[in-house]
Amino acid sequence: MLNGFPSHTVQRDGVTLHTRIGGEGPPLLLLHGHPQTMAMWHRVAAVLAQRFTLVMMDLRGYGDSARPAADTGHVAYSKREMALDAMAVMSHHGFERFGVLAHDRGARVAHRLAMDHPRAVRRLMLLDIAPTLAMYEQTGEAFARAYWHWFFLIQPPPLPEALIAADPGRYVRSVMGSRHAGLAPFDPAALAEYERCANLPHTAVAICEDYRASATVDLEHDRADVTAGRSLTQPVRVLWGEHGTVARCFDVLTLWHERAADVSGHSLPCGHYIAEEAPERLAAEALSFFSPLFEEQP
Repeated sequence: MLNGFPSHTVQRDGVTLHTRIGGEGPPLLLLHGHPQTMAMWHRVAAVLAQRFTLVMMDLRGYGDSARPAADTGHVAYSKREMALDAMAVMSHHGFERFGVLAHDRGARVAHRLAMDHPRAVRRLMLLDIAPTLAMYEQTGEAFARAYWHWFFLIQPPPLPEALIAADPGRYVRSVMGSRHAGLAPFDPAALAEYERCANLPHTAVAICEDYRASATVDLEHDRADVTAGRSLTQPVRVLWGEHGTVARCFDVLTLWHERAADVSGHSLPCGHYIAEEAPERLAAEALSFFSPLFEEQP
């Protein structure tokens, strides 16, 4: 679905990361969400590539990137480790400073990336998330019912893994189809790609470890930031779907103002999967927000 963007592999500490790159202009890293792959950008990539050099990657545990073994502390799937993956990918492609556009799980990686590597991330656009720590601390019944997979995936192994592995395609369709617009927004080829990758060996373990990390070690890192008074220093734009669970359950902009110095944002007329439900609106927002990358010192 991204055939105009040549495929590459990057090695970091024994983990193979699948990337694609293309376009011209300042570098812009794109990070996907769960249970998807970089294919989720297929409706906006060509437009953005007219102005930016796009680097897309499959997060570890997803797509055609490697699935490291689980560990007792869930460190291998911490957002800190995934952020280091992103740094390695961008360095491999020759970029030390860049913008980041990220959705869902990828946006949580992007948050950690910008916190841990503030000199590298010049601008940050986050799609349909509130800060992880705030979402766990403010979980109510409506959120728990809608985001049931958050609490299913963090249960001790091997039950969640076994249930997903029994029919990975059904898991993908269940998670994605339970949102605002069902499965209608998704190109059949994109949905087939998500299902193909969900069927790759060890995906079920990787998915669970991603979420277990978010409920344990990632919260430790987030709490350490709050205790130390650290916040994001880059310009941050947050966008969320007005029909989505995040908008219904959280005051998104207020929560990000608590974690970043320079925040703006608003809702879009769609649900959770912004890049596939409202690609024209997202492309316009990204072109506007990231345009200062042409003027700012790299």
